[in-house]
Amino acid sequence: MTSTAYRVAESPEALGLDSSKVALLLQRVERDVKEGVLPNAQVALGRNGQLAAFQTFGRVKHGPEEVPARDDTLFCLFSCTKAITSVLAWQLIEQGKLDVRMRVAELVPELAQSAVGAITVEQLLIHTAGFPSAPFNPVDFSDREKRLARFASWRLNWEPGTRFEYHPSSSMYVVAEILERLTGVAYPQLVRARIAEPLGLPDLWVGLPSELNRRVADIEHVGAEPTDAEYAAIGMKRPPTTEVTESALSNFNLPEVRAAGIPGGGVIARAADFALLLQSLDKLCKPETIRMGCEVRTGDLVDALAGGKRANRGLGLQIAGDEDRTYRGFGKTNSPLAYGHSGAGGQIAWFDPATGISLGYCTSGHDRNALRRGRRSVAISSLAASCSVA
Repeated sequence: MTSTAYRVAESPEALGLDSSKVALLLQRVERDVKEGVLPNAQVALGRNGQLAAFQTFGRVKHGPEEVPARDDTLFCLFSCTKAITSVLAWQLIEQGKLDVRMRVAELVPELAQSAVGAITVEQLLIHTAGFPSAPFNPVDFSDREKRLARFASWRLNWEPGTRFEYHPSSSMYVVAEILERLTGVAYPQLVRARIAEPLGLPDLWVGLPSELNRRVADIEHVGAEPTDAEYAAIGMKRPPTTEVTESALSNFNLPEVRAAGIPGGGVIARAADFALLLQSLDKLCKPETIRMGCEVRTGDLVDALAGGKRANRGLGLQIAGDEDRTYRGFGKTNSPLAYGHSGAGGQIAWFDPATGISLGYCTSGHDRNALRRGRRSVAISSLAASCSVA
């Protein structure tokens, strides 16, 4: 379980990238730390299956201790986890063991009489399942009896397939149950066996071993929330409260929650792991499977939390798609083909097939100012996406 000291290319130019543009990216990432806006940040830029840059800035907390952040510091990247869970599902689709048209009841017979039973695999993965805020205690995930009892108790907010509403964690719990049924392997072990180990990513965990807690940066909440006037100035209303609260995020400072292996938001890793993972999906799935997974399946459905912009969801991933891509976690200079998944608190993970560039960014400093957080993500992604040599 030793950490990998990832090798960075001798120069960005060796990977067809511009050193001066990469330097601007690194300066922008470091700026928030220098100015005291964030306690830390870690960023990795990839291309051609390699890293062009990987740096960590600032300091982190480990319980009562505060220490310098290092390149081997681990972070919780929250919903970036959905990219991992989705790729595991893609693999089973490729093998003919799973079909997106299958209903939950076909795969988990115990749920045949529940509200969840009639939902399809596709609806689970594209956030049209109808139970976006269904309650679940993360530490119960490892107990199948408790897990199934909770699933059976859920009720639908609306008819599945009729609208899009982001499911922060609920639908991916059911997807993970399906993955375990079809493989006979516990979800955390699937992540290791089918993704982390084949790609040589020893620090990619969904279900963290206890001895690695000493390397994980504790979540810190920083800054102040925007005022109603600040939202109104850009034509937005204050977003509604969801299950992604400060207390829910702070629970990831608890070893038992990190160990739970939460399939919608529990990944513990480094920025480099995601930059390399998204560079290397072709080592995990056939090209036609990746194309299938990145096909936009939400049509004209819109995301109310993104101001009514099109949802643009592939089979578990966010797809850039159009000029509104910045609302989906991408930069202005990303191509419409870019795909990935962002995470709570401003975590970034994407790959752009048009340029071959991938980005991983993480911080344990969760900025309460959602507007500033959004501008930061757009700025960092825009700089990263434009790093190619002109």
